[in-house]
Amino acid sequence: MLNVGLVGCGRIAKRHAELLGYDNIKGARLAAVCDLEEGKAQKLSELFKVPYYLDMDEMMSKETLDVVSVLTPSGSHAEHVVNLAKYRKHIIVEKPMALTLAGADDMIRACAENNAKLFVVKQNRFNVPVIKLREAMEAGRFGKLVLGTVRVRWCRRQEYYDLDDWRGTWAYDGGVLANQASHHVDLLEWMMGEVDSVFAKSTTALVDIETEDTAVVTVTFHNGALGIIEATTATRPKDLEGSISILGANGTVEIGGFAVNQMKVWNFVEETPEDKEVIEQYSVNPPNVYGYGHQAYYQHAVDCIINNKQQLVDGLEGRKSLELILAMYESIETGEEVFLRFKPQKCKLGIK
Repeated sequence: MLNVGLVGCGRIAKRHAELLGYDNIKGARLAAVCDLEEGKAQKLSELFKVPYYLDMDEMMSKETLDVVSVLTPSGSHAEHVVNLAKYRKHIIVEKPMALTLAGADDMIRACAENNAKLFVVKQNRFNVPVIKLREAMEAGRFGKLVLGTVRVRWCRRQEYYDLDDWRGTWAYDGGVLANQASHHVDLLEWMMGEVDSVFAKSTTALVDIETEDTAVVTVTFHNGALGIIEATTATRPKDLEGSISILGANGTVEIGGFAVNQMKVWNFVEETPEDKEVIEQYSVNPPNVYGYGHQAYYQHAVDCIINNKQQLVDGLEGRKSLELILAMYESIETGEEVFLRFKPQKCKLGIK
């Protein structure tokens, strides 16, 4: 049984605590929580009957932990993971893994030096319809890839950003591209392959924050395919969709729903007997706002730790989508197409 501690007891921590504290993860359990704000830590402590701490180093020294989940503001991830790595425990970190490439590299290095596995949470990769799409991609059913599109049309009002002073800031959060759409950016790159360049535009349409609430991006992939990223938290009056579409010479797939969870289109030139049942069998309603895959992700992490398997999204894999997001912000600031691999010059994300 792996003992898991949570560092950060904010909005996303409740999802992690529910899975671990209610015995939903085979082989892992919630053992302790930590937050700088005593009220937040105490609330989870009382709910799940585990000790709480105001200092992560005190928690690590007093508790017997195997895994630590870092759920603090994005701009603090690098600092916290590097600090925790010295305890030689495995680390799970929420998306995005960091806000700068230097921070991501520090995390990867620190974990490698201390023989700690680093898991970057990309739970949508474990959505049932996404797994089916990946299988079709790996089987070559699409043929030549033509166009990949992701759409994040969600609603985040001013009160959401006012919950914490770090939300919507360049130093600790980023806008819709770095936060809400980071999972979808990861899925698009995972499916379509290496990116050559991006061109992006953004605006802050309906809320008072430093960063963007709406952005559009065109992507050129190394294989010659094109991509489109449409991301906004300015959908009103409520959430509309989180989706991905893949178009190839031999097939088209669209996964929609709120959290890339409902198979909408599954059409291939060369059909297989099971194709007729895919729409029914591979649509899943997410249990909450964070989508379906957190439970599957944790189960995957436990399997990797206990059986020493390679994790699906380690630090290097998590770094790929971060670099892509940073390139988008660089393009927004310069007004120019940005080619990967690049060194950020005017990108504001993660700058304190």
